[in-house]
Amino acid sequence: MIKVIIKTVDRLLGNPEGHSEHLITYVKDRAGHDLRYAIDSTKLKNELGWEPSLQFEEGIEKTVRWYLENQEWLDNVSSGEYEKYYENMYGGR
Repeated sequence: MIKVIIKTVDRLLGNPEGHSEHLITYVKDRAGHDLRYAIDSTKLKNELGWEPSLQFEEGIEKTVRWYLENQEWLDNVSSGEYEKYYENMYGGR
């Protein structure tokens, strides 16, 4: 799944396929850690009638595009500006 994300990001940034794969770092699982992560949405579908509106690949592409199109928001979050906002708004409570 991680390679799908890397391929999507590389494609949207105009990088050749596989350009960023060297950035992946695999780590040893912790003892008692789940061997895999899988979401079973059967209960959601059966009891609530919910179904995902997008396939994963489409959703990750929309997510990456959103970040690329909202650079100012990303810059504020990564710069820590949001922390100042929350401190001003809620710091004295």
